[in-house]
Amino acid sequence: MLALRPARPVRAREAGAASAHTSQDLVREFHEAFGLDAASGPVGVTPELARHRQVLLEEEVAELGEATASGRLVDIAHELADVVYLAYGTAVVHGIDLDAVLAEVHRANMSKLGPDGRPVLREDGKVLKGAGYRPPRVADVLRAQS
Repeated sequence: MLALRPARPVRAREAGAASAHTSQDLVREFHEAFGLDAASGPVGVTPELARHRQVLLEEEVAELGEATASGRLVDIAHELADVVYLAYGTAVVHGIDLDAVLAEVHRANMSKLGPDGRPVLREDGKVLKGAGYRPPRVADVLRAQS
């Protein structure tokens, strides 16, 4: 079992309350309130913690699969949010500003357009890399966060 730090008392935020916080800020608040790991900058974690985060994410992805199979939109929305929450939580554990990484991945994904400005698609609809594709510079983003 993973060791937890003492939780920090906080008042629960009302559901749907307006907030200037990013999604990652909200998840960091959760980690701090519940005494979970929360790094202040990019760091590696123990193999035990890494495996724990992986298992949690796999559980949420499996629940998303069940929700998708049910076709119930409310369940799909809930499970999608849980997957994203877990992803942000894993970023918090590693001290990664995931929004900055996501912006860089988005930049790279947008460079997949073909020379004519149109998407290059595989037969099944998967977006392929066009000639102008420039891979994400995630290492640069992480260096900037250190």
